[in-house]
Amino acid sequence: MFTYLSIPPMTRQVCAIKELPVCMLVVRENVVTSSFMNILIEDAEKLEYLTHDNQWTKNAAEGKSFGATETAFQAAKKEAIGRFNIVFYIPQTKQFVNLDHGRGKGLVEASPA
Repeated sequence: MFTYLSIPPMTRQVCAIKELPVCMLVVRENVVTSSFMNILIEDAEKLEYLTHDNQWTKNAAEGKSFGATETAFQAAKKEAIGRFNIVFYIPQTKQFVNLDHGRGKGLVEASPA
């Protein structure tokens, strides 16, 4: 079984016979839900990834994988970070695909002593 990931309407071109997508990502359905691809929260300023124990690491393979983009986005909004990215990480090829971005709660500033 194959799954076609959504393509925005703006990426389609009209062919003489029918409408064809300019670019389409096709992956086996069982791969989409496998542990080989991870949805991570990336601190956009430090380029670090949130881990299972709520620490930050430079190693994407140690990042906490979220089951869905929206789940990761909602969790990232609650973190004490500035800008963040939700990224799709494929560890076998060490490739990233940016899925979304936003702002967290911001860093907690220490009061002057």
